[in-house]
Amino acid sequence: MEKTIPELYGSLVFSDKVMREKLPKDMYKALRKTIDNNSHLEVDVANAVAVAMKQWAVENGATHFTHWFQPLTGLTAEKHDSFISPDGNGEVIMEFSGKELIKGEPDASSFPSGGLRATFEARGYTAWDPTSPAFIKDGTLYIPTAFCSYSGEALDKKTPLLRSMEALNKEAVKILKLLGKDDVTSVSTTVGPEQEYFLIDKEDFKLRKDLIFTGRTLLGAMPPKGQEMEDHYFGNLKPRVAAYMHDLDEELWKLGIPAKTKHNEVAPCQHELAPVFDTTNVAVDHNQLTMEIMKKVAEKHGYMCLLHEKPFAGINGSGKHNNWSMSTNTGENLLNPGKTPGDNTQFLLFLSAVIKAVDEYADLMRLSVASAGNDHRLGANEAPPAIISIFLGDELTSVIEAIEQDKFFGKSEKVVMETGASVLPHFAKDTTDRNRTSPFAFTGNKFEFRSLGSSASVASPNVVLNTAVAESLSAFYEVLKDVAPEKLDEAVHALVKDTIIKHKRVIFNGNGYTQEWVDEAAKRGLYNLKSTPEALPSFIADKNVALFTKHHIYSETEIKSRYEIRLENYTKTLHIETLTLQDMVYKQFAPALLNYIDDLTSSVLAKKEIGIAAGSATLEKTITKLSDLYEKVVLATDKLAEDTDKAEAIADAQEQATFYHEVVMADMEEVRGYADAAEPMIPDGYLPYPTYEQMLFYV
Repeated sequence: MEKTIPELYGSLVFSDKVMREKLPKDMYKALRKTIDNNSHLEVDVANAVAVAMKQWAVENGATHFTHWFQPLTGLTAEKHDSFISPDGNGEVIMEFSGKELIKGEPDASSFPSGGLRATFEARGYTAWDPTSPAFIKDGTLYIPTAFCSYSGEALDKKTPLLRSMEALNKEAVKILKLLGKDDVTSVSTTVGPEQEYFLIDKEDFKLRKDLIFTGRTLLGAMPPKGQEMEDHYFGNLKPRVAAYMHDLDEELWKLGIPAKTKHNEVAPCQHELAPVFDTTNVAVDHNQLTMEIMKKVAEKHGYMCLLHEKPFAGINGSGKHNNWSMSTNTGENLLNPGKTPGDNTQFLLFLSAVIKAVDEYADLMRLSVASAGNDHRLGANEAPPAIISIFLGDELTSVIEAIEQDKFFGKSEKVVMETGASVLPHFAKDTTDRNRTSPFAFTGNKFEFRSLGSSASVASPNVVLNTAVAESLSAFYEVLKDVAPEKLDEAVHALVKDTIIKHKRVIFNGNGYTQEWVDEAAKRGLYNLKSTPEALPSFIADKNVALFTKHHIYSETEIKSRYEIRLENYTKTLHIETLTLQDMVYKQFAPALLNYIDDLTSSVLAKKEIGIAAGSATLEKTITKLSDLYEKVVLATDKLAEDTDKAEAIADAQEQATFYHEVVMADMEEVRGYADAAEPMIPDGYLPYPTYEQMLFYV
């Protein structure tokens, strides 16, 4: 008998319910204290948890365990060890100790470190994150962990994330205590990362070297139809796609991942999955798992799941919307305006803290979403611009304008939405519209950071967001801490007003796609970091180093290492792309084009031999045009190869990344331009790989 959804959900997770059942009461309470208060885990508790976890895992078919971590590759890593231990009598017993639970020792030598350790200094440690539940996948118990070097530097994305969550928790609780919320002992950030992706036929994927090596198509002309009819967005799910989504939901639910919404996206073959909110570090873990499981389930259905930000030129790419908020241990959402946001002192204080944070650290926010893949989206009419701004909507904008001008903002009532059809029910209109052109939009009781790339970990943007807001709250506390209780409301009002006046330049409710906004943003002094090489130096800017070190998110050494790793990743990505493009042109496209030219030429000669003149002149024109494009595409590829060699000879990492962006990428676009101009003239069957038409419309 099939399990019901409540029975299926979390069935492979060592959840709180399982811990209550498996652990002695005193050990369960001690573990809950560690999780709830971020306190130290005692060895006896770790041993008890290890015994219970192993028993549960074996009961559910697990034979191995692994410390699952997130190195600076942007992917996840795991090393599997079995539970078996020889008993000396030729048999084995199943063992798992507290020491094995809380600490692992993977070889750190082959993971990116940015100079944090020499190659011969290979030891690294993984440390259990008890706030993120363990789970079973493919017969292995997965234990979410942090990853650090022998000398203690963070070599992963989780450690800085946990540090940033602690920093915000500390500063938010201090502010709430000032406001009289003595029952609040902790504040956690929550995230719901929406995930966009493409599905194409597996057999098509296997014939495209560019998709295999780079995740995106480096050649390919647009078919007669793209997304201009807007008929794919929210359209009917094709049966094969629906079957994939059904299986994906079930696999995610087993792992306690709250997959909630699924639908077709704008571009053909593009789709989206959205989960329910969760605590940030758990949401980050879940999103990494979601991307992995998307790919595995896709292959079972004969698909390949593409997570690159721009797999196809000419149609929308894929992003990830990071829905971020703050909640107290008492269940209060600190970004909920309430019925009358103008009178909600607490909300306005936290709202202004976010406004201040985004304005002061917009360069870091842009940096946090920077990648070679995402550069293809940001600033195009499919994703928010590279300029970081905040959308608040009409009502909240009216509130802050009233505060700025010391005007009374009357009680706001929910506006009833009139549809004009009496049979349709009336419903309350939201306080904010949706602005799809805004990179950071307030959407009711949360902020939606919409600039993230679809393939990236959501850890880095949340590290920046948590830390920047923690810094704002820290500054607010210094202003308010010595204010007498009877004057606190007045002081908060003055602080909010002052913050709005200083940082309102970052608020923009209009169309972010227009040139007018680009010009206006420049007048306001906002950053417009259009590419990854432009954005990366922000990491090592003095003000940003000061931010991260003050709140103990990164040491200066860790900051420098990440800057170097990001530069290296960028240049390596472009290097692989340029080599792949050269390979495709020289070995596939150019020979195919030449074969077609030869066939046309043979046809003309055959006609002339038997005295047929009709059509020969037209064929000769086609041959001339294609021959011209053949010469241009080969010469452009030769130049690309030369400039790639020049790029590789540049010693300075920042200079090298800039050269790749400004010169090598321009060469690649030139090659593609000539190839894509010729492709529509080449009949099906000549090219050794599928075209856009075959990949996007035959699924």
